[in-house]
Amino acid sequence: MHGSLILSPDDVLPLLQSGETFNIRPAQPDSAIYPDMKILIVDDEPVNVALLEELLIESGYRNFKSTTDSRQTLQIYREFEPDLILLDLMMPHLDGLKVMRQLAIPPGTYLPILMLTADATLETKRRALAAGATDFLTKPFDQIEALLRVKNLLHARWQHLQLQNQNETLEAKVRERTRELRETQQQVSQQERMRAL
Repeated sequence: MHGSLILSPDDVLPLLQSGETFNIRPAQPDSAIYPDMKILIVDDEPVNVALLEELLIESGYRNFKSTTDSRQTLQIYREFEPDLILLDLMMPHLDGLKVMRQLAIPPGTYLPILMLTADATLETKRRALAAGATDFLTKPFDQIEALLRVKNLLHARWQHLQLQNQNETLEAKVRERTRELRETQQQVSQQERMRAL
């Protein structure tokens, strides 16, 4: 089969029962859904950084920065303004928990942090969640799982940004309507005073 094919649920069962083999690909790569979203990778192991970069590139993500020195994270964060941070937990100089504290992400800001760790103990997860981690990926990680978590966290960030934009638009409209209402009230008051004279 060649070209694009759109199937309804009623079409799928007979096709599956036919025994024919199909290559099913998404209409567009996950990265095309969120083309401008930025990913920051922080891991002290160059091999892990290279693996994550390759994985992102193969999946169509192009807007990312990486560092193997956790001490550079804050500066990169401020300059790059990422939408997602892939953060190793165990690193020299500053571990992932100290990095999260250093970032001091303001309340009300949703910036997902995917914690990369070989330590999957409950205590470690609790400490990381308390410090601001959004999700975990246990090393060595499954590539498909990693991409699904990246996609899901970017989607949540995108939804948060959309909602934030809608709220800002609504607040601006409310301010404008309030201003118009005050002007109308002032005009009515002025007209009433003029009539009273």
